[in-house]
Amino acid sequence: MSKRRRIGVWALIVGATIIAFVSTLSMWVNRQLLDNHNFTTTSRELIQDPKVQESLSVYLVNQLYQNVDVAAALQERLPPGFDSLAAPFAAALHEPATKAVALALQRPRIQQLWINATANAHQKLVNVLEDKTGDGIDTGNGVVTLQLGALIQRTATELGLPADVAARIPPEAGTVTVMKSSNLSLAQAGVQAVHALGRWLLVLVIAMYVLAGYLARGARRIAIRRIGWALVLLGLALLVCRKIIGNYVVDAVTSPAYRVTGHHVWAISTSILGQIGWASVLYGLWLVAAMVLAGGTSYARATRRTISPVLIERQGVAWGAAAGVLLLLVLWGGTHALRTWWGVVLLAILLAAGLAALRRQVLEEREELAPQQGTDTAEFDSTSKLALR
Repeated sequence: MSKRRRIGVWALIVGATIIAFVSTLSMWVNRQLLDNHNFTTTSRELIQDPKVQESLSVYLVNQLYQNVDVAAALQERLPPGFDSLAAPFAAALHEPATKAVALALQRPRIQQLWINATANAHQKLVNVLEDKTGDGIDTGNGVVTLQLGALIQRTATELGLPADVAARIPPEAGTVTVMKSSNLSLAQAGVQAVHALGRWLLVLVIAMYVLAGYLARGARRIAIRRIGWALVLLGLALLVCRKIIGNYVVDAVTSPAYRVTGHHVWAISTSILGQIGWASVLYGLWLVAAMVLAGGTSYARATRRTISPVLIERQGVAWGAAAGVLLLLVLWGGTHALRTWWGVVLLAILLAAGLAALRRQVLEEREELAPQQGTDTAEFDSTSKLALR
């Protein structure tokens, strides 16, 4: 390649990788933070985490004690003459109550209360951010809250407090403010930008990579191998940023006592981002391995000579093996693309194109070696043509 074309190819690869980083973040926001189905799945994973259950039980019991006079409630149930023991009993009950609530949070029915509360708050938040408030959802002047009052009432029931005690819990108990009206316009603009970026940036990245491969005539295999390494670096950068940003966020918003729980919440809440990072590393390594197999090293040539009988004389076995690999990947479903029809179709096309290109390369190499080995050229040509058919 000329120097100008080489610079152009490098610029396309580097630019596409940087854009891919931004595109990946927008994909994560779209899929995990703005999609209610995925958010509900995340919420279910959170409430099933032991550390989250432990911290949530502490919060619920504290809210119960702040909103209900537990000592007075116990005093009503104590026999006459034991009224003075109500306050000590209430204080002594705090730690066992926390353990009891943590145990109760392991029950599916209690967990469903948490899932419903978070899913409703999330749907309300998304409707506000996307300016879809005409469906009867009250935005509260742009204030979105997470209501855990039902969980607190259930906590009172689990502790054996009378039903009238649970009824005294005010509706605003356990209310967590998710977003205030002062942040509404900025958040709505950000969501619109994320939606736009999620649609077009990925298309732009693919187009830039394809253009880089097209311009790299004469060194196309090397350019594709570099694209593979770029995908590997992209995935590693996403994983490293997830770790570093997670440490910063958790340290900034949690106290030392809740640090471990914060890391659990961050890991679960960014699980899709981690999946995208590992998928990028995996796809990049596959691309590099494919280009190494098609390369000019002695090991690559020896490997191609070893598999050449299968590729040429036993095409059915080769295509069957490729279909088997595709089926195993789909059954594994380790990446998001393998769980969507378009991802499976795209992977099938790439796998078929790669196998066809490898077979054509093996045929060309056999044709080049035939005269050197004294093989009858006419006989070899007829064999090659038969194999091509």
